[in-house]
Parts: sequence; structure tokens; C-alpha cells
Amino acid sequence: MKQTFALVDCNSFYASCEKVFKPSLEGRPVIVLSNNDGCVIARTAEAKALGISGFEPVFKYQAIIEQHDVAVFSANFTLYGDLSSRVMATLRQFTPEMEIYSIDEAFLSLAGMSIDRGNYCRNIRNVVKQWTGIPVSIGIGPTKTLAKLANRFAKKDPALDGVLDLTDHPRLDSFLEKTGVKDIWGVGRKHSKLLNRYEIQNALQLRDANDNWIKKHMTVTGLRTVEELRGHPCIEGDEAPPPKQCIMTSRSFGRDIYSKEDLEQAAAEFTAMCAEKLRKQGSKASLLTVFIASNSFRDEPQYSNSVTLSLPEPTDYTPRLLELVRRGLKSIFKPGYSYKRAGVLLSGIGPGDTVQLDLLGSCRESPGEYRIMQAVDAVNARTGRGALKYAAAGIDRPWKMNQRKLSPRYTTNWPDVPVVLA
Repeated sequence: MKQTFALVDCNSFYASCEKVFKPSLEGRPVIVLSNNDGCVIARTAEAKALGISGFEPVFKYQAIIEQHDVAVFSANFTLYGDLSSRVMATLRQFTPEMEIYSIDEAFLSLAGMSIDRGNYCRNIRNVVKQWTGIPVSIGIGPTKTLAKLANRFAKKDPALDGVLDLTDHPRLDSFLEKTGVKDIWGVGRKHSKLLNRYEIQNALQLRDANDNWIKKHMTVTGLRTVEELRGHPCIEGDEAPPPKQCIMTSRSFGRDIYSKEDLEQAAAEFTAMCAEKLRKQGSKASLLTVFIASNSFRDEPQYSNSVTLSLPEPTDYTPRLLELVRRGLKSIFKPGYSYKRAGVLLSGIGPGDTVQLDLLGSCRESPGEYRIMQAVDAVNARTGRGALKYAAAGIDRPWKMNQRKLSPRYTTNWPDVPVVLA
């Protein structure tokens, strides 16, 4: 059966999520900032037209922001995650086979469907917009690489009305010629520079390149990309990724902190986040590293240190890890410094169902403790991270990130649900 893929990609996803609950932002430039409100990580087409680039410090654009009344938001990942789930649930209505590629992208299989692909995908686009408020663009092709390439044009060319089908398209070569090798899915920066050195500048030239040369310089992975450009599907659906061997959570603080108690709160929060990720992949850890660092931007004495502690028996039980991180922090903390950053790393990770027991007595969590962890994870997954917190992470949290422009959690927090007056 001939394969046909449709790549659905949300337009400026983070910024679009902010606009869903603020219709007054329509037509106005919108940008979303990273943790601690440091860099621009998402922008609408209006913001791009003003010259605002992604992953650049926001202070560089302060004059533009003020002059053009740019709407600025702190990243609200709870809101984005929930709206992503709604978009994906909507897309599942249209195909029995779907692969979620990222928070704002999904491949739909249209193989074996007797449909007018263009009209079908325009209908998908309209339904997603109507049900979730999120605009999407759709690229269609016989391979995933060509579907990604088609999506790129569908997003940028208003004349295409958000949908481009490159399956048996009479001007396929023209679209390939207009696509630089750096913009091809699967061609990284290093290979892009290599191809340019050998005067392979666009997707058409790469498609027609010699197989032996491609295999020699870009390995079999590069050859698969070339075959995909030729219309031969080579990239299968993503298999389940292997469990992570290290899990780390670290943050810069919203302001410098000086006390051990505040550092303990931050480390406890980071430990709880690591433990949640550990349980999610069904693993347990036997090593915990905690590190702290002072503010290197201050003209004053600097200090940084870390310590790694081992557990007698691997665990994913948060209270046990909290006890360990508190002990580690106590051994490396020095008073008199202004601390700006801390983090926790879990390693020595292995499967949760094959744990080496402690010879001197098992400290494995009881069934009741296991169920408590399951309940905490389930509540936080459903209502957003932080709905249930550990007391060790504190209440006031002076170390928390700067999020001065944080929008409400419209869909996951009852007090934030919009009120309509009639």
C-alpha cells in the first residue's frame, strides 16, 4: 500500500496558546520568554516581521517592544501542555494511525484513504482551529521528509491556505530547489556545511547526489534522507526511546539567595521533579548529585561545589531522595555567598523491576508508599505540576524563577477559568 503522510504543525504554538484566551491580541505581535524571562523562545508572524529573532535575549528588543506594543508573556508550560493534548485528541478523530512528533507536531497516516487529500486536510485545519483555537499548517507527502518540507511552504505562503500536497505534484522539483539543505529535516548544521562545501546547496541537488558519496560522508542515515527526498519512505515511526541514564533538573534563581534553608527548598523541588521523571520511565536510581553555584556576574568571591551520594538500594521514592539531597547540601554549603544556581542529578539508573537489594536489610518502599507516589503523580499530571507539592520545597519560595508576565492556567486551575459575564 502506497504511503502518504500529513504533517500537522501548530503555528507559533506557544504564542498561539496565549492568544486563544485573549482575542484582543489578534493582529498584535506576541512573544513568549524562556525560564526567568531571559530569552525569546516563541513569536508570532507579526513579531518576526519586526525583526525579533528567536533564542535571543529579550533586552535586545526592548525598544521594539515598547515602540510596537508587543505583547510579552512568560512561558506557561502547564497551559501549553494541556492545549497540546487537546490538539492531539482532535487530530485522532481523522486517522487511525498518528505519531506525535513533538508538543506541536504530529504525523498522520493517510494511506489507504479514498479522499481528496487537500480538502480533507483543510477540514482538519478548520476543525482544529474551531475546537481548540490553535491555527495549524499541514504538509502532505509520500514520505515524512517531503511532508515536513511541504509543511514549511504551507506555513510561509498565504496563497496555499495552510495546506500543500507534494504527492505527485508537477512542481515538486521547484519546491526542492527552493529549499536549502539546512532546512531539510534530518540534515544537521555539520552536514549542511559539508554539503555546501561540495556545492550541494538545495534539496534538489541533494536528491540527485551520488549514493556512494552520501553514504561515505553522511552514513546510512544521510542516505535515508536522500531516499525520502526521492519519495521512498525510509523513516519508520519512532520506537519507544530508551530510558534515560541520567536525569537532571537545575535552575537559575529569580534572585540571589543566601541561606541554606532556601537552597534546601530549591534542591527539594528539583529532586521531586527528577523523581517524577524517574517513575515515569519505570526506573530507579542509586546515585544522587547535588550542586550549587554562586552568582558569577557579581564582582565578589565565588564558590561552587557538588557532591555525589549513593543509596544502599536504588529507589524512586521521593521522600528517600529528599533525605539524601538534604544531607548532600549540608556537606557542601558555605555561608556568606550569594547563590544563583543549583541542581540535582540522578544517575546509576536501572529498571525499576530488577533492583539489587541491600545485603544488610532492604529499604524498599512499601506498597502504601508506592501508591502514594502514584497518586501524587496522577494528580499533578491531571491538574498541572505543583498541584501537590512537598513541604520541603517551601511555601514562599524566594528562589523561584522570574515569571512576571505569566498568564493564568486557564484550563487546569479552577480559579483561573475565564468568567463570562452575560
